[in-house]
Amino acid sequence: MHRSYAVVLIAALMLSASAAIAEPVAYPAKGQSSDQQNRDEYECHQSAQNETGVDPVALAEQATGSSKSGSDGRSGVGSGLTGAGIGAARGAASGDAGEGALHGAGMGRLLSVIRSRRQMEKQKEEASTKNTELQAQLQKYDQAYSACLTGRGYTVK
Repeated sequence: MHRSYAVVLIAALMLSASAAIAEPVAYPAKGQSSDQQNRDEYECHQSAQNETGVDPVALAEQATGSSKSGSDGRSGVGSGLTGAGIGAARGAASGDAGEGALHGAGMGRLLSVIRSRRQMEKQKEEASTKNTELQAQLQKYDQAYSACLTGRGYTVK
């Protein structure tokens, strides 16, 4: 139970974009014991999860596992070699295969850099969108969790 709370806290910290999102903290308002508070927090966690369909632990795992590379498998060296081959063929046709290969390698490398930069920008944009979606889901869960605890006599901040 405490492990899932730690993961929920980590999820809340990881999902913050510009402002820190804090996990709701419950304060006993009616003299509840720490054991009772632990039971209530766990039951409210289950209730909020069932009500919203949001699992903050799964959100944390999703947020940490979403940084996989979306590369098309072409490296800068590979693109340079491909460009060199094309350039050598063109250069051979005009009488200087070496110059054509050198020019082709440079162009292949340049295209690889441009492609990589576009891919990084696309990944950054997708991550930002995903972060916004994850924040909205976590907020939905937090509202249900807080409402449950408030109903059980806790002050939630």
